[in-house]
Order: sequence, then C-alpha cells, then structure tokens
Amino acid sequence: MTPPVTDGSRDPRTARTRARLRAALLEACGTRPPDRVAVAEVVRLAGVGRATFYLHYDDLHALALDACAEVVREAVEALHAWDRTPPGPEAPPAELVTLLREVRSGAAVYRSLLGPGGGPLGELLHRELRSRSLDELRRRRPAGSGHDLTASAVAGLFTGVLTDWVHDRTDASPERLAGQVWRMLLAVHAASASHGQSTVTGGAAAPLG
Repeated sequence: MTPPVTDGSRDPRTARTRARLRAALLEACGTRPPDRVAVAEVVRLAGVGRATFYLHYDDLHALALDACAEVVREAVEALHAWDRTPPGPEAPPAELVTLLREVRSGAAVYRSLLGPGGGPLGELLHRELRSRSLDELRRRRPAGSGHDLTASAVAGLFTGVLTDWVHDRTDASPERLAGQVWRMLLAVHAASASHGQSTVTGGAAAPLG
C-alpha cells in the first residue's frame, strides 16, 4: 500500500526522497503526458533506484496524485480564502488570482496532468474540492438538503473550467478567469439557496459553503 501522499512521513529522508520523485515526475511531464512517462525515467531524474521508487509508491499514478497534492491544496484553500463574508461577484479572492497565475506559469506541466478525461490532477482536485465543499455546507447548515449536489456542481465547475483553460479552449487572463469563475460559483450557490439548500451571508452567496 502506498504511504500517505505528500510529506506525511516524519522521517526527513522519506520526505526528501518523495520530494525528489515528485519533482522528477513533474519535470518529465513538462514535455509529455503522464501515461507516456516510464518509471525508469523518473528514477533516473530523481537519482534513486527502482526499488526505492516502489518502496514509496505503488505505481506512477500514485506518484502523480502525490505530485498534484500541493496545487490541489492551494486551489481548495483559494476558493475558501474568506472569513465570515465571501467577496462579492466583482472581487474574487486574491488567492484565487495567485493560484491561476501559478498554473499559467507552469502551463505545460498542468496541461499534462489535466487531461481531457480529468487526469491525475483533475481527479484529485475534484475529489478534494467536493469533500471540502460538502464539509463547509454541512457545517454552515447541518439540516440543509441537496448539499451533495451543490458540492458536486462546485467541484465539477471549477475542475472543468481549469482544464479547458490550461488546454487553451478558453482565452482569459488569470485575473479575468478568476472573476468569471467566482461569479459562476456564486451563481451555483445562489441557485442552491433559492431551493433552501444553502444560506446567503452579507448579501453574497458563499460559493463553497
């Protein structure tokens, strides 16, 4: 069984080895998709042995999910980067703009990890964003209904838009995209609120709970 993702081990040697393997995979994915990268290339770039790779990961898919964990964490936090009152439709969180600028700067890698069918980054992003959204919705209104549908809509919307953006299917600057995505997320929550699925705080619907 693959150990927990990211630097979950308290052993600094384990953390360093996983970091090298993650960096090696991302380097390889800068020129081609993960399904065309071989373990042999990853271990060569990381400077470790094949046995060491399998000590930490079951396969390349598990490594890819681990390599995506940090950007997924940043994305989930960026969409929850407000306290009691979420920003209005004309003021997306600054953290969201920062995240999209980071994705744009590493477009080749993210394009590889966000394939048409989702890819390892899309898979993990959708799962973690839906889970966080669902937790927030239940915390804010435990007796509400339809939270699972709202959380799925939020996760699917953001993951889908991000995927199309990195594949140049939509043309927008990080700043413009952040504003557009934020307004769409607010609209999803406003629709949920109109059916009694969510609450509205301070005049703006909380997009992720």
